[in-house]
Amino acid sequence: MKKAFTMLELVFVIVVIGILAATIIPSIKTNPLREAAIQLVSHIKYTQHLAMVDDKYGDNTTGLDWYKKRWQIVFSTSDNNADNKPAYLIFRDSDADGTVDKSELAHDNIDISKYLTGGLTGYSTLNINSLSNFDGTSSLNLGKKYGITNITLSSTCSTGTKVAFDHLGRPIKGPLSSYSSPYPSTKPIIAACKIMLFNGDGNITIEIEKETGYTRIN
Repeated sequence: MKKAFTMLELVFVIVVIGILAATIIPSIKTNPLREAAIQLVSHIKYTQHLAMVDDKYGDNTTGLDWYKKRWQIVFSTSDNNADNKPAYLIFRDSDADGTVDKSELAHDNIDISKYLTGGLTGYSTLNINSLSNFDGTSSLNLGKKYGITNITLSSTCSTGTKVAFDHLGRPIKGPLSSYSSPYPSTKPIIAACKIMLFNGDGNITIEIEKETGYTRIN
């Protein structure tokens, strides 16, 4: 005689599956705030890496102060080409004028045809809304990609919206174009730099340690 499930056993199995699903599914839901922080940490570390391998220490061959040409990460919340959403870019100010030129942007190390910017004023192809020919990296627009509503930097990070690294990987305050010497007394980061990301669910903090530049999500 063949054995079969009774209706009661079938209902019991369905109930158990439902309980397990209710327990497991919330834990595997995406967390856009944390995903944005993880991405940003990786790009801060990449900026530090570029500063160390693309060392401009003592290089005045172009007649410009070498210490103004360090790699830096720049944040914005009000750039029209970033759709006025929180975004960032990575660049080296090769002409030391304090502005970002397309040729000064870092390239995406996965797709070198793309630039590491979430939108940049002055270049139509780096307007996040020009999706047909956008040659930036859309994920760097944290507002569009992750729903981030604001980015704030502590006063220990920057006198503006820029954080740079020297040839030893040490974090220093931007903007570099205002420097009159390699290490003005008020410029090295002397306490943990805190970068906060906000969205509708709350906020998350990224810290860059002084001296080492070690970056983590707090």
